[in-house]
Amino acid sequence: MSNAIRDWKADLESAASGTYSAGGEDGVLRRIFERIGTTNRFFVEFGAWDGRHESNTALLRLHHGWRGLLMEGSDRADGELVRREFVTPRNVEALFDRHRVPRTFDLLSIDIDGQDYWVWQAIERYAPRVVIVEYNIFFMPDSARTVAYDAAFRWDRERHTRYHGASLAAFGKLARRKGYALAYTEPFHPNAIFVREDALPADVRLPPAEVWTRWGWPAEGYVEPATPPGGRW
Repeated sequence: MSNAIRDWKADLESAASGTYSAGGEDGVLRRIFERIGTTNRFFVEFGAWDGRHESNTALLRLHHGWRGLLMEGSDRADGELVRREFVTPRNVEALFDRHRVPRTFDLLSIDIDGQDYWVWQAIERYAPRVVIVEYNIFFMPDSARTVAYDAAFRWDRERHTRYHGASLAAFGKLARRKGYALAYTEPFHPNAIFVREDALPADVRLPPAEVWTRWGWPAEGYVEPATPPGGRW
């Protein structure tokens, strides 16, 4: 591993600080923008809970002058700071239009425990420079899997089923198609950060994807998430 690659990883890991986020994501995001710069310091985050709890954008909003759109599909949304919106692949761009999201903005955070992959795939007219997504750890590292497309899908929170979201490998393939590179994964919470390749400074060398595999998978006795009755991957 070259010094440039090693330095990027060590630099981001040293910046991790979970002020509001579930892990160290908000500190890492702040450091990434110190390295790649900002444009309009605008973010979009969904599901955003109350705008503070396990928020990836609260640190930037409350302490660094960022502004943006927070959306949440549950009753945690207050309707003012956090808009009550159930985001789906079918309506995501219409919601961006309604809430006047700039076509190019700095940060998109997706965490809806369901159709996350399909929602990001559906975003075509908007170009966030950095995207952070929560991935499903209950897959082998090289398994590119996602739940079947279903705009009405809701994760079964009560049973904490493993059938939700998409694997890191699936997000990696989607990111490459969209022109993004994997820039970080959080060691203690399954979040991955992707940076648009044209936003990266020329001297930055990102580690390969295998460096970011943080979670151990048992070699024997492992069972991938089962599909629901009548469902399919």
